[in-house]
Amino acid sequence: MQIFNTMSRRKEKFVPIQEGKVGIYACGPTVYNYFHIGNARPFVVFDVLRRYFEYKGYEVKFVQNFTDIDDKMINRANDEGITVKELGDRFIDEYFKDAGALGVREASVHPRATEHIEAIIKIVELLFENGHAYEAGGDVYYDTTSFAGYGKLSGQNTRDLNSGARIEVGMDKKHPADFVLWKGAKPGEPSWDSPWGKGRPGWHIECSAMSTVHLGETVDIHCGGQDLIFPHHENEVAQSEGAFGKPFVNYWMHNGFLNIDDEKMSKSLGNFFTVRDILKKYDAETVRMFLLSAHYRNPLNFSEDILKQTEASLQRLYTARDKALFLQGKASGDEYKQGEDEIVKAIDETLTKFENAMDDDLNTAEGMGALFELVYIMNTELSGESSKKLVDYSLNTLNKICDVLGLLMKGAEELPEEVQKLAKEREIARKEKNWALSDELRDKISAMGYTVEDTPEGQKIM
Repeated sequence: MQIFNTMSRRKEKFVPIQEGKVGIYACGPTVYNYFHIGNARPFVVFDVLRRYFEYKGYEVKFVQNFTDIDDKMINRANDEGITVKELGDRFIDEYFKDAGALGVREASVHPRATEHIEAIIKIVELLFENGHAYEAGGDVYYDTTSFAGYGKLSGQNTRDLNSGARIEVGMDKKHPADFVLWKGAKPGEPSWDSPWGKGRPGWHIECSAMSTVHLGETVDIHCGGQDLIFPHHENEVAQSEGAFGKPFVNYWMHNGFLNIDDEKMSKSLGNFFTVRDILKKYDAETVRMFLLSAHYRNPLNFSEDILKQTEASLQRLYTARDKALFLQGKASGDEYKQGEDEIVKAIDETLTKFENAMDDDLNTAEGMGALFELVYIMNTELSGESSKKLVDYSLNTLNKICDVLGLLMKGAEELPEEVQKLAKEREIARKEKNWALSDELRDKISAMGYTVEDTPEGQKIM
């Protein structure tokens, strides 16, 4: 598999630290609100990355953190008159609801920043020992001029950098690019004991600590949105490599921005949407499919028209699957019939195309192109004359690809017993050419909210 490594700015062959295993660290949300549609893109994309590695036979440890201590969290908790922990617990629960609706599987581990204070303090102590940290104005800062590699991930020069930290620029910092590791306690804020007095961790140090605890001092893959390259991931590199003296991450993956109607999403433009809002209007699986419709590194444009097109494409997948399930219940034959070997070959070619696309830096756009080639084959080649072996093979291939993409997650609807009874009676009526009874039974089925379609393979109830 080839991965575009943000650090080297080129595609590189993926070689895991430990054969057959892969450790992935994905930056998760700060849990002070529902996550927005821009956040959803990396959640879905890197869920597919995990699924594909598992498909290839890797044992995957997927770590996605929750930042549960932060200025925004403190401010909102104070506004609501609750504790920061109560706020975090609430929005972590809401994250799982919305992410689960999008088909995003829970991580192997979901660490919280507040549960890793000891590990955070240990790294800061190492940074002091190695000459990378200093105290100023009651806070602890990272001295970016002490780390020769600072700026290598983002390509920025420390001389030109301004502080990109979430907190205000401290007047006591040695350099504008220096960033906070430990914030001195303020009245009314959560705080923990440390060698530098009571306080709380800075934003960047949290991920260095959590990734080290759960994946070790060097990580196979670290991923997140493009907006995190600087300062967040740049600062993680400086912290982890400054503390442990070894490469922090072997492969960095960053997804592109998501625009709304060709404009950057922002609250000031009124085009800022949470996933919770969007799911009130659109099916979650449609949203997931849309988020995978472009290569993850490219920008993606969200619009009503594109969502409607995606909805129609998703329906094509379900139509192909339902047709195959329908034929599966009627077909027979444990061997391929004459001429079906060529159809199997064509099906295999679509699977190969899918794997080649995914091996080429997780190209889900081309991967979905291969998926719809398979759908075309199934729609044109499967019929009531097909062997059960061919129907089974095509359906299994469809499910293989869709399991990786996290699509076709809804099971086929089980018809109520009364509808099944009427359908069987209608089949008998049609065999006996009792058209009047057949029409009467069709009307009864329709009155129950189901559509009857007569096909060359028999009647289908939908």
